[in-house]
Amino acid sequence: MTRTLIADLPGKIDHQATIRGWVQAIRDQKSVQFVIVRDESGMAQVVLPKGEPPSELNEQVSALTVESAVTLTGTVVADERVKLGGLELKLQALVLDSLAEPELPVAPDSALDKRIDWRYLDLRRPDRRLIFEVQTAVEQAMRDFWRKEGFIELHSPKLMGSASESGAELFHVDYFEGDAYLAQSPQFYKQMAMAAGFGKVFEVGPVFRANPSFTSRHDTEFTSVDMELSWIDSHEDVMAVEERWLAHVLAAVADSHGERIRETFGTELVVPSLPFPRVTLAEAKEMLTEQGHNVPGVGHDLDPPSERALSSLIEERHGHEFCFVTDYPASVRAFYHMRHEDDPTLTKSFDLLWRGIELTTGAQREHRYERLIGQAQERGVEVDSIGYYLDFFRYGAPPHGGFGFGLTRLLMQMLAQENVREVTFLYRGPHRLTP
Repeated sequence: MTRTLIADLPGKIDHQATIRGWVQAIRDQKSVQFVIVRDESGMAQVVLPKGEPPSELNEQVSALTVESAVTLTGTVVADERVKLGGLELKLQALVLDSLAEPELPVAPDSALDKRIDWRYLDLRRPDRRLIFEVQTAVEQAMRDFWRKEGFIELHSPKLMGSASESGAELFHVDYFEGDAYLAQSPQFYKQMAMAAGFGKVFEVGPVFRANPSFTSRHDTEFTSVDMELSWIDSHEDVMAVEERWLAHVLAAVADSHGERIRETFGTELVVPSLPFPRVTLAEAKEMLTEQGHNVPGVGHDLDPPSERALSSLIEERHGHEFCFVTDYPASVRAFYHMRHEDDPTLTKSFDLLWRGIELTTGAQREHRYERLIGQAQERGVEVDSIGYYLDFFRYGAPPHGGFGFGLTRLLMQMLAQENVREVTFLYRGPHRLTP
């Protein structure tokens, strides 16, 4: 038996074909039966005249339930009246692969938590499948860019003996006779690769944050996308690579999926012009204050309302959906972010906002051993616990920098979804460890 995908049925007109998928709907009428079947490529109408008395095949169709898995064989016939592709399958044989229970536990309009309880059923919806088709295209475009630019891919360990960021969001793991922690970031290992002379590296992999937040953009496990570059002059070099990379990714996805994204999610995927607008954090706060917005005080990051307001201002003034916010205070950045020579209270760091949400955090890193130790001690970091990391900088390290961001945030903004849970295959949060 050779299976034909529904999308390929136009090439089988007036020939027999076998399709395999799920029952989307059944219309059992007096003189004819219709079954709408769905597979990963689309939907098709299957038709069977109803005999008097009904045939065994009629009785098989009558016994079907929505979401049953079926194999159907028949002749493909063109009919312009059929809304699903202008063709239908004249049924000749039916195999019931798996009968679905008659009452489904979830519907497309069910609450999000209920849909996640039954995620495999929720993911059968074509619009949910499209999310992961786009994710695949996104990651392919990312890798295309990286390969052309000479990047090396890393797979860093996810079990660590100490924190890779702050110690506040660590998941503790019993590890034989000692303790381990789930990695919050590949940060230290990206920098090790710089000290090893790899030049340019990337990683796409899981990270873990023990963050008890229930917002629409937080999760406790997510896929992090990270890059690191050597021989840079400042964080400007990192931003320049990121904006070229993102423009390449968005152009590729717009070309392959833009029309379906527009039709399915009602949002236009705009390929950004280069360079992206840049404002310092101080300038951003000044702009917002002039517009009457309440912003966090000196020494604090932008809060979510401020990020949304700033993105709106940038789009109004520059016609751009993206904005780099730069030069964050050292007090709100990691100890390894490089300081400005003329103002050591500020770091050579940045965030990237897209449509009102923080997408990226990046910086030039401090590569000079003594300065790095001094900054760690200044921030109260226990240097003995990260001795292996500090060793990376003892024998000649290049000036370097990089960034990381959550893949689900990118997809959420790209597809105009309201929650990262919608674009995560299986979400993990403070109260969610199943399915």
